[in-house]
This record gives sequence, structure tokens and C-alpha cells, in this order.
Amino acid sequence: MEARISRLESIVGQIGDAVLATTETIDRLADRVDHLVIQVQHQGQQVQQQGYQLFALSDAVQTLAETQSHSIEQLGQLNQTLQRLAAAIEATQE
Repeated sequence: MEARISRLESIVGQIGDAVLATTETIDRLADRVDHLVIQVQHQGQQVQQQGYQLFALSDAVQTLAETQSHSIEQLGQLNQTLQRLAAAIEATQE
């Protein structure tokens, strides 16, 4: 009988050790998961910031393209004016 009680005490002790080891493992895993969550949140914020930067860059490129188009139009008008002026100067010299 005493051998059975001793054996049961040993089994209960082993179960207790296993429960403690499992609890410690779960705590470490929870810490790792918390750390990963923080990293993912940080990366999400970086991606969001990069999205804002891409939007701003796209807007700046569009504004630049519109400005360039307007400048080309003005250069065309200036070129026509200079050609008319050159033609008028040539006409007066003849």
C-alpha cells in the first residue's frame, strides 16, 4: 500500500512539474507573440506611411506633368511669336 502511495505521489509530482514547465513555455510563447504583434503593428504603420508618401509623390508628379504641359504650350506660342517677329524684321530689311 505504501508503495502505491509513494508511486502516486511520484506521479502527482511529475504531473506538477509538467504543468509548471507547460505554464512557463506558454508564458514564453505569449511574450514572443506579443513581441511579434508589436513588430507587425510597427510594420503596418511603416506601410501606411509609405502609402501616404507614394500618394504625395504621385500628386507631385501629376502637378509636374501639368506644369510641363503648360510650359510646352507657352514655348510653342513663344516660338510662333518669334517666327512672326523674325519674318517681320526680314520683311522690313528687304
